[in-house]
Amino acid sequence: MHKLIIKGGSPLKGKIKIGGAKNAALAILSATVMAGDVVLLENIPDINDVKVMIKLIESVGAEVEWQGEDAVRITPPDAIAEMPPYHLSKQLRASNLMMGPLLTRFGKAEIPLPGGCNIGVRPMDLHFKGFAGLGAEISLDKGCVRAHCRKLRGARIYLDFPSVGATENLMMAACLAQGQTVLENVAKEPEIVDLASFLNCLGAKVRGAGTDVIKVAGVRSLGGCLRYPVIPDRIEAGTFMVAAAATKGDIQLENIIPLHLEPFRAKLREAGVDIIEGEDCLRVKVSGSLKAIDIKTLPYPGFPTDMQSQMMALLSTVSGTSLITENIFENRFQVVDELKRMGAKIKVEGRIAIIEGSEGLYGTQVKATDLRAGAALVVAGLMARGTTEITNTNYILRGYHEIEKKLRQLGADITMVKNGAS
Repeated sequence: MHKLIIKGGSPLKGKIKIGGAKNAALAILSATVMAGDVVLLENIPDINDVKVMIKLIESVGAEVEWQGEDAVRITPPDAIAEMPPYHLSKQLRASNLMMGPLLTRFGKAEIPLPGGCNIGVRPMDLHFKGFAGLGAEISLDKGCVRAHCRKLRGARIYLDFPSVGATENLMMAACLAQGQTVLENVAKEPEIVDLASFLNCLGAKVRGAGTDVIKVAGVRSLGGCLRYPVIPDRIEAGTFMVAAAATKGDIQLENIIPLHLEPFRAKLREAGVDIIEGEDCLRVKVSGSLKAIDIKTLPYPGFPTDMQSQMMALLSTVSGTSLITENIFENRFQVVDELKRMGAKIKVEGRIAIIEGSEGLYGTQVKATDLRAGAALVVAGLMARGTTEITNTNYILRGYHEIEKKLRQLGADITMVKNGAS
C-alpha cells in the first residue's frame, strides 16, 4: 500500500497549474461511445478514476490511445459485443454513466451496480425513472441493471432532485431519441455544461445546460470531434486554495475558470482569505488571522459537498465555532474521526458538524476513508506540527494527479512512499 508522508509547517508559495476536471472527463469519456467518428479529448487528467473509465469504454469496443500527457484519441465502437464487466464497474460510481450512451445508440445497456466512495446512499432511481420515461424497459437482477428499447422517444421528465449523474445520463440518452426531450429541475454544475458542449460538438442539439431546464432535440446520429478540451477541475483548484489558506501561504492558480470557483471563493473570503482574480488565474494568500464561518452544502451554484471535508480541516484551527451542514450526502463526515486523532475538536449532530477551533493540529497516522476525506487529511498534514502519515492513498489518487509533486512545487515537505520505499 502507498502512503503519504507530510512534515507540516511550511507555507505554500508559488504557481500551480490546475488539471482537467475529473467529473467532466468521466462523463465525456462515457459519451464517446455515442460518437460516430474519432474523438480527440484534451486536458484529460491522468488519474485512477479516468483510467477505469477508459477501461470501461474499451470493454465495449472503443479503441483508446493516449497522446502526450493529457490527450486521448478515441475510436468509438460500431457494435457492442460485451457489456462492461463487474470488476471494473465496482471500482467507479460513474460507471453508471455508460447506461445512457449504450441504451440510446445500441438499444441495450447492462451495468453492474456501480461502486466508488462510500459517502452515503446515492440511489439510481432517478436514472431508472428517466429511462423509463424515454421508453426503455428497466430491470434489476442479481446486482445488475438491464435496460433495453427499440427506440427511445423524447419526453418531458422532472427530476425529484437535481442529480448530476441522472442529468448527465438522461441528457446523453435524449441525444439520439426520437423527438424532443425536456428535462426539468436538472443539475446546473459546470461539468453538465461541459458535457452538453461536447455533445453539441458531436452534432447533438442540447440547449439550456446550466439552467433548471435542458431541452434536447434528438438527431439520427452523431459524428466525431477533432479537438475538445475538458474544463479545469474546480475541486482540485479549491483544494489548493484551502491548502494555501491553511498554511498561511501565497499561491497562484493557473488554468482555471474563476466563475466556477465562486461558491467556495466567497466562503474563503468570508473567513478572511485574500483572493485576487485574473482572467484565468487566482492568487490566494493569507496576511492575517482567519475567522470561524458557517457552511451549508447545496447543489451548484451552492457550496459543493466535494469541498466540505477540506474546509473542515482548515476551520479546525480557526478560533471560534464553525458549523458545517451537509445537505447532499449523509455519510460525509467520516473524516471527523481522523481529524480528531490530529487534535481537532469536532462534534457531529446528525448532518451538522460543530467545529471548535483548536490551537493547532499535530501529526500522526491517519487513513483516507474517501477521496475528499483524503484531500482534507493532506490539508491537515500540511498545517500540523510534526509528521503526518496518510494511508489508503488509493482514494486520493482517484481524483488528484501527482498531488505530492504539485505540493512539493509549492514548497511542501511531502513524499509518496510506495511499497515501503520512497
